[in-house]
Amino acid sequence: MPVPGATPPYRPSDRDTPGSHPGGAHQGEAAADRAGLTRRAALRGAGSLGALLALSALPEFTASAAAAPGPDQRPHAAHLVPQDQAVTLWYGTPGTEQLIIEQGLPLGNGRLGALTTGDPARDAFYLTDVTLWTGGANAVLGSDGQFPYDSTGFGTFGLLAKAYLDLPAHTADAVSGYRRTLDLSNGLVTTSYRVGGVTYHRETYASHPDDVVVVRLTQSGGGAYTGSLSLNGTRGETSAAEPDGRATAFTATLANGLRYAAVARAVGRGGDVTVSGDTVTFTGCREVVLVLSGGTSYAPDAATGFMNPAADPLALSRGKAAAAAGVAGAALLATHVADYQRLQRTMTVDLGTSTDAQRAMDTAARLTARATPGAAADPELEASYLQFGRYLLICGSRGSLPLNLQGLWLDRDDPAWMADYHTDINIQMNYWLPDRAGLPDCFDAFTDYCLSQLPSWQDATTRLFQDPRNGFRNTSGTVAGWTVAISTNPYGGNGWWWHPAGGAWLSNALYDHYAYTQDAAHLARIYPLLKGACQFWEARLVTTTVTDPDTGATRQVLVDDHDWSPEQGPTDAIGITYAQELVWQLFRNYREAAAVLGRDAGYAGVIGGLQDRLYLPRVSATTGWLEEWMTDANLGDTTHRHLSPLAGLFPGDRINLQDSPPSLIAGATALLTARGMISYGWGSAWRALCWARLKNADKAYQLVLAVLKPSVSHSNGTGINMFDMYQLGSDSSTFQIDANFGTPSAMVEMLVQSRPGRIELLPALPSAWAASGSVTGVGARGGFSVDLAWTTGRVTRVTVRGRAGTTTTVVAGAWSRAVTVPAGGSVTFHPGRG
Repeated sequence: MPVPGATPPYRPSDRDTPGSHPGGAHQGEAAADRAGLTRRAALRGAGSLGALLALSALPEFTASAAAAPGPDQRPHAAHLVPQDQAVTLWYGTPGTEQLIIEQGLPLGNGRLGALTTGDPARDAFYLTDVTLWTGGANAVLGSDGQFPYDSTGFGTFGLLAKAYLDLPAHTADAVSGYRRTLDLSNGLVTTSYRVGGVTYHRETYASHPDDVVVVRLTQSGGGAYTGSLSLNGTRGETSAAEPDGRATAFTATLANGLRYAAVARAVGRGGDVTVSGDTVTFTGCREVVLVLSGGTSYAPDAATGFMNPAADPLALSRGKAAAAAGVAGAALLATHVADYQRLQRTMTVDLGTSTDAQRAMDTAARLTARATPGAAADPELEASYLQFGRYLLICGSRGSLPLNLQGLWLDRDDPAWMADYHTDINIQMNYWLPDRAGLPDCFDAFTDYCLSQLPSWQDATTRLFQDPRNGFRNTSGTVAGWTVAISTNPYGGNGWWWHPAGGAWLSNALYDHYAYTQDAAHLARIYPLLKGACQFWEARLVTTTVTDPDTGATRQVLVDDHDWSPEQGPTDAIGITYAQELVWQLFRNYREAAAVLGRDAGYAGVIGGLQDRLYLPRVSATTGWLEEWMTDANLGDTTHRHLSPLAGLFPGDRINLQDSPPSLIAGATALLTARGMISYGWGSAWRALCWARLKNADKAYQLVLAVLKPSVSHSNGTGINMFDMYQLGSDSSTFQIDANFGTPSAMVEMLVQSRPGRIELLPALPSAWAASGSVTGVGARGGFSVDLAWTTGRVTRVTVRGRAGTTTTVVAGAWSRAVTVPAGGSVTFHPGRG
């Protein structure tokens, strides 16, 4: 992850250098147009590749995308988890619009997202559609041989609209008993308070089945609602009244040709609803249902430039808003809750019992109390952080583009790093959690994205990677397959700096989903990505001679060409540990995929030969660390935020406590120690995962707590809404979502770790959770799901679920058992009984 304003500390002396940090000059429109025509022609000619990539399944914004149930198919009432049993974040005061990114509560349905402040008198809703991006293919290199990286050519994610709910009589001095809640068990944001003896209740959610955001206003005690909902664009759009007098809407087109629209509609009971301009007004209503809809003309098809020229976002938004508004509020809620709970209930987490005093504090106070030196553990708070990560997955990764640097949640149209897809850790970290946390379906958006982008990525690699100005080009003079830049967008475009190992890491992440699910159909879908990444590295690897430090014998090995260790150090080093580890894992994964699918046995043999010749990193005799570069010397920042050379420890599997020599484990541990315990949220999460792999529970837990520490005066840490805040300097910070997934992933790894043929229970259980606890629905490699309970740090009960006949070994401390899943699909053991 680049730090604003940072540039690499070294430059190659004898080659053209790669591009500098964000801000390359934008190319002329005519040149871009010519490149676009050439690119489209090339893509249309790639018939066989296009046929393979028709397997991509990212849906467009269409009338049928969400498949809302018919009236007789909806549940009649929501089966809500009672508030005294639900996992919630709650607050005694509203959020403020100025700080909505760290105080607003998030909701989403995978495509539409929103942040809401919960202010009784003027609630702000910041709306997004994950496909609303400026920019485009960005396929003309700058003078440095790198892609421009700006919000014009590369583009940026941005807001769809802002909506405001105004209730003039519900001012702060009139309100008592205020409480707002993010209900993680039921998928709702609620606000309740009293005015003049009447209790007012506001529930807000983003329905996946109905594909809209719903705000429902109810009351008890004989009150009524008089107020308005206004809809505002963020780029100068003007909303206008819809003909039926119940909605306001706008539509517009970005400079890149993307069409988009938004609609706000109101339905009242027992009163009047009117509309004028950008505002829908309701008067004297016992209940009001507000519906927000919107979308774009984005299409996941490289051959059409990732847009559907026939799409009419305004008509679609109108239709969805009208359809939802025609359903009773209780039925809308019941439909949403049933859909949400289907996913949320796949995993439960109990890390222990908090005190009554802790429970009595709202979430903001509770985060502050936990961060106080010497404070007692608050296991229910920590469990809620894990469930919050799962909530964000359900809200942010379903049926559209995958989670970017900020997921679905923005407070501005110019987010840091364009809220893009960073491929040197960040998007991978976003997708470590789904399989571990019982949400494998939430991984699919990532798969679909990569498949939809592959024609463009392959085209750019073929045409542009060997540009003589690119300091990362292959010295072999040839190129094949595909890779990406460090930054990618939804239009097949690349941004900041070529990233030679990017294709390998994306492919490994996609393969790991298969390792968890054993879904052969998924493996078949991603096979072109795996093979293409191997072809890139077959062309890229160079031969060098190494000397065995013990025997003095020399041998020839294959190493990465001129590259850097993200995001530091010389940019012309060969054999960087980061790339060597990722390519070793890629080759192993590809060979297994080819064997499972019965494909390309000959080519798999070629890749096996290359894998055997790969240089594998050593431990430096000078530092005692696993080397980061192919040298004993340390060429970078010892405490750097990235753990690039430890990719083989996590998320990789080459370095592990079962198979690796003690000297290698000692070197990896020494490097991890040298990196330190202070970092950004995502850096702390990655460190926690590595310490969990090394079974160091204390350090893993310390890093979890570091992420949970409140962000104060723009520091790194957690906002009161549990969003991870990334410090940009002394006077600003930004939300970056990867820590919200990486930290829960570390918490799961502390409880359950899995490798092919092995599931280990409580490998890094901290003392704060040791008294008693349980988890259910934890995913494990090999197609397994695990439930376990523990007391005083020892597993008392474990259930393993999987397909009948599948086998693995379950380990808990000194206890181990070979398991074959019986015909019933599950088997239970009590390790504590011997």
